[in-house]
Amino acid sequence: MAKAPAKPEAEEGEAPAPKRGKKLLIILIVLVVLLLIAAGGVVFLLMSKKSDDHAAEEAHAEEPPKLVVDKSKPPTFTPLEPFTVNLQPGEGDHYLQAVIQLKVVDATVQEDLKIFMPEIRHRINLLLSSKLPSEVADIEGREILAEEIMIETNYVLGFEPPKQRSRRTANAEPWGPVLAVLFDSFIVQ
Repeated sequence: MAKAPAKPEAEEGEAPAPKRGKKLLIILIVLVVLLLIAAGGVVFLLMSKKSDDHAAEEAHAEEPPKLVVDKSKPPTFTPLEPFTVNLQPGEGDHYLQAVIQLKVVDATVQEDLKIFMPEIRHRINLLLSSKLPSEVADIEGREILAEEIMIETNYVLGFEPPKQRSRRTANAEPWGPVLAVLFDSFIVQ
């Protein structure tokens, strides 16, 4: 068997050759690690700033839009197309035909109503067709229905009713752009 050639021994005054490759590799690894740590810190700061901004946006989003009612101006009335629906069949087959007008804060609300009219009509149709004839036979039942329509319409426009709210009175502060629901015609057959 052949032996490996012997390494020349360093002469007595010479230092062994530095291992530049290993030192350079260690320096590069340390630099990469430091860069990764710095990049992680920057990403963390940016993400926490975004989450703070997002939390602030959510806080503002949860607040209902502010409603300003100028009592010196008369309200605006917006007529809706007539509604004809079948009522709940619990008391026989009956249908309801209603012509409704919405009393709104001002004329600018009419433009919002036009934009959201398909959803408003849908919700009113569902609400009307969910009633029994006996529920809408008297004045109190119709007033309750009018208030439910007002709540649904204001909800579509982005206004939720106050948390603690009893039946609306004439002196109550408005909480949405639709102030009242008025029936021009109300026929149950």
